[in-house]
Amino acid sequence: MPVPTRSCALPLVVLTLLSAFLATVAFAENKVLGELELAGSSDVERTSGVWVDGQYLGYLKELKGSKKILLLPGTHKVSVRQNGYQEFTRDVTLQPGEKQLVTVTMVKAQGYVMPAVTSEIKMSINPDRAAVFLDGQFVGHAGEFGGIGKSLIVAPGHRKISISLPGYNTFNSEIDLAPNQKFVLKTDLVKSGSPDMPEPK
Repeated sequence: MPVPTRSCALPLVVLTLLSAFLATVAFAENKVLGELELAGSSDVERTSGVWVDGQYLGYLKELKGSKKILLLPGTHKVSVRQNGYQEFTRDVTLQPGEKQLVTVTMVKAQGYVMPAVTSEIKMSINPDRAAVFLDGQFVGHAGEFGGIGKSLIVAPGHRKISISLPGYNTFNSEIDLAPNQKFVLKTDLVKSGSPDMPEPK
């Protein structure tokens, strides 16, 4: 017995209505969400890591376009970090549909000095936008420490390295570096089911 054409057309109608509904919801959400734009005048600011409400989002200059920061209305804590600099923090209050610009200025940390004797860690990490922590302290994103003439300069000795990105399992490694040693660290981060990124202890 042939199947009536009407029953075949029904799923298409349902899908069309569903698509229209989802588009309306997405449009409504965009009207409700506020946008936070961060700007910095130098590479120090532009390569600094950004946290909002304790969650790492990426480094400053990449947080635009498809990665722009959209937040629910209300007050949010913004933190920007860079190795050798004081943490930049602001409480930002966003209204529905509001776009707010925050200019980030990083100030050198007092008492920060490069060690007299160093070792070098060169990284090849995928994705290279992942946050890099050395001994529990954020030092930059992986892309800063890979490629020609780019590496992480550290004091020799025992070092703990963690590489984290929301949506991926954190990669942890411990290495012992001799003075003037050059070490290469390569890894592909494995996707996880969690959007959260716990910070190394």
